[in-house]
Amino acid sequence: MTTARGGQRVPRSGGRTAERAERRSLMRGAATARSEPPVAAELSTQGSSALKPAPVSSSALRARLRVAPPTPVVAPRMPFVLLVLSVVIGGVLGVLVLNTKINENAFRLHDLEQRQTVLNVQEEQLQQEIAEQESPGNLAAAARRLGLVPAGSPAFIRMPDGRVLGVPQPATSQPSITSQQAPAGGG
Repeated sequence: MTTARGGQRVPRSGGRTAERAERRSLMRGAATARSEPPVAAELSTQGSSALKPAPVSSSALRARLRVAPPTPVVAPRMPFVLLVLSVVIGGVLGVLVLNTKINENAFRLHDLEQRQTVLNVQEEQLQQEIAEQESPGNLAAAARRLGLVPAGSPAFIRMPDGRVLGVPQPATSQPSITSQQAPAGGG
């Protein structure tokens, strides 16, 4: 900005004059100062002929508005610390409970596997006993103990016409001595 004759400042192109800007800042400073009356009140007391603002003291010039930094937000730290502490403790306890359950289930699984092994051995022994009992020699011995005797030649019935093939014959052998027959007529 340059000064023209008579001490007036010439505004830049498209800008405000320094005098207008200074007048506005003085009016704002005077209006906000608590110890001094507002500039508008001084203007109205001087009458309508006075358009110039009243002289402002140097303290009002220094008391210009400034942008103050916002007050720092101080968050309460204790609730945050308690929250973090409770999350950490909860996590540790959760992991501890989870590990305990996993170990408990591992022991249970080991016991069940041992029991399964014992049951498999027992099943194998029972299958061997059944196979021994089903052998032809054991079946014949069991039949003799029960008093059964071998039959003769069998007879067959043909289904479509009902004709009998062969002649059925009764068993002629004597029951074994070890059979469990009741004596005849001893009733």
